Amino acid sequence: HSTYYNSIYQPIASRPKMSVNYETELKDFPSIFSLKGKVVVVTGGSRGLGLHAASGFLQAGASKVYITSRKAAACESAVKALNALPNLAPGAKAISVPADSSKFEGVEHLVRKVGKTTGHVDILFANAGATWGESFDTHPDSAFAKVMDLNVKSVFNTIRLFAPLLQKNGTVEDPSRVIITASVAGIGVGSLGKNATFGYSASKAAVIHLTKNLAVELGPRHILVNAIAPGFFPSKMASGLLEISGGADTFAAKNPSKRLGKPEDIAGLVVFLSSRAASHINGATVTVDGGEVWARGGMVGIKEDTAKL
Repeated sequence: HSTYYNSIYQPIASRPKMSVNYETELKDFPSIFSLKGKVVVVTGGSRGLGLHAASGFLQAGASKVYITSRKAAACESAVKALNALPNLAPGAKAISVPADSSKFEGVEHLVRKVGKTTGHVDILFANAGATWGESFDTHPDSAFAKVMDLNVKSVFNTIRLFAPLLQKNGTVEDPSRVIITASVAGIGVGSLGKNATFGYSASKAAVIHLTKNLAVELGPRHILVNAIAPGFFPSKMASGLLEISGGADTFAAKNPSKRLGKPEDIAGLVVFLSSRAASHINGATVTVDGGEVWARGGMVGIKEDTAKL
């Protein structure tokens, strides 16, 4: 089959000799997960999943990781902790760039500030987001709009405005990367009942489809676009929902993997998607939830637990 494939799909001049050595000698494989020298931007990076990811990027060899969120104090605190990590490459550092990604002017400010200290960006982790819990009958229009604006429109604007910097260093062999934070709530059924998250679930479904569109649009520019769809990770955003739905132990017991997400689960996934190991993955959405969305078709326990409140 490999001979047929080569003869049909590859120009004669570029056909490799299909020898045992060719098939076993993997180019620079020991460094395939390394992010040595990469420049990274993480929105929503001062806490939770964004901070886990920022730590992973730095520890995988990135030279600069820009952390942004609305609150300057939170950014500074995160950067201080990141720069104190013991295993960073010489000269590697996290940099605080406070900005309000929910506003177009805030995204413009972020891009300008980053562009003043680097000529390119290799990796953009579009992670900033928000949620809102409210029953169907009383759900305010303003809340739905707020969630959709930050979780969808601002994600698009952030990617669009960073595209020129992302194009600078991207190549066929090592494209630049965009990673979007979606959610299993955008794949299955999210929270229902008194604390329903209609806007959040709709927004995460939207960015999953946005990922596919941008993958095709930006692929020829040597920018790959993928999404991650986390399940429950202990975080400030999830804490309220965890509490009213029985707590972390209840969620862990219902998960096929019998636990919730850990920081390393997010950090490892985004490092993989940013590395040469994922240089031919484009338009994918990777769930990181222990299998919960496939086991129950949604966010485990949310519908039945919150409906009783």
